[in-house]
Amino acid sequence: MKKVYFAISYSNRKLFDTEVQSLVKLFHTKNLELFSFVDHYNFKADEEKIMMETAFQEIDESAFLVAELTTKSIGVGIEIGYANAKGKPIIYLRKKDAEYSTTAAGSSNYIIEYDNEKDLIEKMKLLLNQLLKL
Repeated sequence: MKKVYFAISYSNRKLFDTEVQSLVKLFHTKNLELFSFVDHYNFKADEEKIMMETAFQEIDESAFLVAELTTKSIGVGIEIGYANAKGKPIIYLRKKDAEYSTTAAGSSNYIIEYDNEKDLIEKMKLLLNQLLKL
């Protein structure tokens, strides 16, 4: 099963629990593991170096990166920049009414703007079908 790195702000993760769980299920049907860094690791304040080294290693081991940026996040921006520098495909997600990130969009290969969980899953399913045929 290929791993896909899921980047989302730690402080906003719980706000998107329904969307994340639906994405995990969808990706699983495509034989992909949606790996949420913030759900797997918990670092102390003085462990910032090892945190970023670990994040970069997980991105290196992933086929591509999905970034949820309905709420802007410096950490997610760094993850996008790293994945971009490594040549990983990047999917930028945001709710339609959220502020648009020009830096995230400019670094991403695909952008999904969605209204709600159902809309997100429908659009992601179409994109995954397209990507998995390549």
